[in-house]
Amino acid sequence: MNQSPTNLTSRREFIKSSGKIAAASALAGVAIPRVHAAGNNTIQVALIGCGGRGGGAADNALSVKNGPTKLVAMADVFDHRLKSSYDALKRQHPELVNVPENRKFIGFDAYKKAMDCLKPGDVAIFTTPLAFRWVHFTYAIQKGLNVFMEKPLTADGPTSRRMLTLAEEATAKNLKVGVGLMSRHSRALQELHQRIQDGEIGDLILLRGYRMHGPVGSAFSEKWPGKPSELLWQIQHFHSFLWASGGCYSDFYIHHIDHLCWMKNAWPVKAQALGGRHYRGDHVDQNFDNYSVEYTFADGGKFIMDGRCIVGCEPRYYSFAQGSKGMAIVSKANDCGLPSSTYKGQNPDRASVLWTSEVDPDQQDPYLNEWNDLVDAIRNDKPYNEVKRGVEASLVTSMGRMAAHTGQEITFEEMLNCEHEFAPTVDKFTMDSPPPLKSNSDGKYPIPMPGVVKNREYQV
Repeated sequence: MNQSPTNLTSRREFIKSSGKIAAASALAGVAIPRVHAAGNNTIQVALIGCGGRGGGAADNALSVKNGPTKLVAMADVFDHRLKSSYDALKRQHPELVNVPENRKFIGFDAYKKAMDCLKPGDVAIFTTPLAFRWVHFTYAIQKGLNVFMEKPLTADGPTSRRMLTLAEEATAKNLKVGVGLMSRHSRALQELHQRIQDGEIGDLILLRGYRMHGPVGSAFSEKWPGKPSELLWQIQHFHSFLWASGGCYSDFYIHHIDHLCWMKNAWPVKAQALGGRHYRGDHVDQNFDNYSVEYTFADGGKFIMDGRCIVGCEPRYYSFAQGSKGMAIVSKANDCGLPSSTYKGQNPDRASVLWTSEVDPDQQDPYLNEWNDLVDAIRNDKPYNEVKRGVEASLVTSMGRMAAHTGQEITFEEMLNCEHEFAPTVDKFTMDSPPPLKSNSDGKYPIPMPGVVKNREYQV
């Protein structure tokens, strides 16, 4: 990754040129879709990806204050997931779920069939593993659909560049796109951000994020048992594979990375990192058990992101901002837990409190807030596209992960321009396709080898 800066596409030049290309391609022979006007128009929703996060996003979509909304189509590659998600949503919203059997689709092309049930201006929800994000977004833009997509958006350079171009195309077509980085929609964090910009704790010097707990999700997987197919099994265990999720670092830590960089109003320019694998047993996934990443901003400010998934260690799950005059608790617990608060000096004790957030009860759920904000933009035709920021947050996350996995300092530009695409044929998958990452004769997969494999995250 140690390329000369002259050989790299700068982020600013790339986005500038991609915007020109996108605007031309998006507007050529394409009618701008009519958005939903304020009033009683029903916004139809299709859910693509029916796992736990998909069910949560659909629940939020059907709970917005500026309705009505209605779920009319669902898609997944697993029939049992679609069925269980449908049953739960039907119980929660019996009048707002209208998905008969002929609008329930299974397979890798199911996303098209579900979106074909919508009309321009409706909303497609993308909550599959991130590898499919650019594929689904491409089709939504062609169909003139508004979109909500879950984080992270990308795990490598090629898909990041692709998504930045697609973001420009969506804007050119006046589509509204939300991204599931819900911290930006926390009313407490919004007020904290403003207070930091107003100088309440001085110039930001150090940011700190911690997510430390035992193994969660599907980040730790034992050998493929032989069924379902290896591809479908990897999708079921997507946290275990960089191609599907960016691994536990990208999927688990992106919220702290996003909201702390938001407090700084900047993305880091480089990262160096440590990490390792311990007590692995029969686990064959590609993750490290612990990560410690030092990000550096252009002004020299630092951001430390520590993550750990080891049983029996002390749990820590919160974030802080340290300034020249004081400090802030950004997230009290979890990804963006209440309350946020600011303090004189660097000790968050009761005697030093400057401010503690107070949020109206109906505004306390950032997951619902982000949907209310998206639907408000659709109803009232407000500019709304969070994809560029979502890609940048995903890139910064991948930059830290790659620094740990290679043992090298990685810059933002190097991550953006890295040519290793984890799953280049994802748009051609069928139920019989081989996985983009195959196990060896021992049932194991290539893992990061810092200092040995230095120009990519694992040996191909």
